[in-house]
Amino acid sequence: MKQTALSQALSCVLLLFCGSQASAASCEDLSTFQAPGVTVVATHALSPGASELPESARVLELPEHCRVSALLRPAADSEIEMALWLPENWNGRYLALGNGGWAGSISYEAMARGLQGGYAVASNDTGHKGGSAAFVLDAPDRLVDFGHRAMHVMTLAAKAMIEQHYAAAPSRSYFQGCSTGGRQGLMEAQRYPQDYDAIIAGAPVNNMFALSAMQMHSHTSILRDRSLYLPEDKVRLLHEAVLSACEHEDGVRDGFLSDPQACDFDPAALLCSDGSDAQSCLSPGQVESARAAYAPLLTSDGRPVYPGHARGFELAWRMPAADASPPTLQSDAFQYVVHRSPEWDWQSFDLDSDFPLAVAAAGEEHAVDPDLSEFKARGGKLLIYHGWNDPGPSPLNTLDYLHAVEEAMGGRQDDWLRVFMMPGMEHCRGGVGPDQADFLGAMQAWLEQDNPPESITAARLREGVVDMTRPLCPFPAVASWTQRGNPDDAANYECRER
Repeated sequence: MKQTALSQALSCVLLLFCGSQASAASCEDLSTFQAPGVTVVATHALSPGASELPESARVLELPEHCRVSALLRPAADSEIEMALWLPENWNGRYLALGNGGWAGSISYEAMARGLQGGYAVASNDTGHKGGSAAFVLDAPDRLVDFGHRAMHVMTLAAKAMIEQHYAAAPSRSYFQGCSTGGRQGLMEAQRYPQDYDAIIAGAPVNNMFALSAMQMHSHTSILRDRSLYLPEDKVRLLHEAVLSACEHEDGVRDGFLSDPQACDFDPAALLCSDGSDAQSCLSPGQVESARAAYAPLLTSDGRPVYPGHARGFELAWRMPAADASPPTLQSDAFQYVVHRSPEWDWQSFDLDSDFPLAVAAAGEEHAVDPDLSEFKARGGKLLIYHGWNDPGPSPLNTLDYLHAVEEAMGGRQDDWLRVFMMPGMEHCRGGVGPDQADFLGAMQAWLEQDNPPESITAARLREGVVDMTRPLCPFPAVASWTQRGNPDDAANYECRER
């Protein structure tokens, strides 16, 4: 793997510290840390107790720890802010946390959760501030930082600082992130397989420009032809029809599908018999829109763009109101990265002409390489999860990537790679199904105790109380109720391959 000058220098720093028997340094001593392209801005020792998170009003109980703020400059235009928190009672492990959207901020809340577990934790802003891609116009090099370089150079700097502080290297290095963080995790496995021993990638936006093209097309199509628009009551009608047709496959009436791929409901079943738009049926345009939501998007000459949504996702469907602008994540991709023009009008979007431009512009951002043989060879573990009801990155896109890896590497790879689909969950969290699971604990048991996760219990909270648990099964297995006991209790399910 080709390294930047900063990467090479930091690798040397790690080697210099390797095997050091010096006593653990104080927090203040890290202010003297030196490496090319790395500037320690501040260090701060915190006592145990209630602590307000930076850039947030949240106050959490945190253990005694050392906070380090640093700037990373791997290229002329780079200015990556990173934070590293080092607990006094360290568990010997390093945990890096990913970002969301266009990033532009440090994931302090996720860092706090990792710190509470005893991990040395780090996060970065990917080299810019704020949730817009406008930074690309003034500093094109920062697009490389956002795409992959920021996480890699942060990893090298964090490991070197950990070594200096504790006089010991991390016994294991973990990465965890969802959405953009999921893409960052896959990017690490693909480009920098030596960085992490274990990677947890949730709902990965691994081909974000293809996703943006799909969402821009859907948005502009519905705005241009309002006959395609489904109001809230029609969306609910469609959702209830999907459940009525397919929920019996689960054996449990719980408001979501455990195995959406077993459902082939056709929205044409709801077509108004007289071609009207009555409350109890769908107009022809609404049927067309619903079918398009489930189908893979193709250009006019048949080129695949992005897979459709899974049936059951309907309540999370993002229907654009009249004259509504598309979300910043999608429009910025074309305005600032593809067209490099703040004057570009999103209403001019055209799938056939804009999608090829997006593919050409996506080289540093897309994490689609299915050859993970280097990561596998060094003993790496990869756990991917995705909510079946995700209205953003399609869960079918994640399965497409899994199948691509299996094809590239010769069949099932579940000795080091497992995918867990989460019924009823939307994007990273939320929805009608259980959305809370200890993936990090499952990964730690897999990596360090050779205990691969045959299932992971997920919970649903309502007003702070768990009202449902379900086992998450490694794909292609599906949780099946045993027909005994409470169907809201994970103990009464078995993972079975369909």
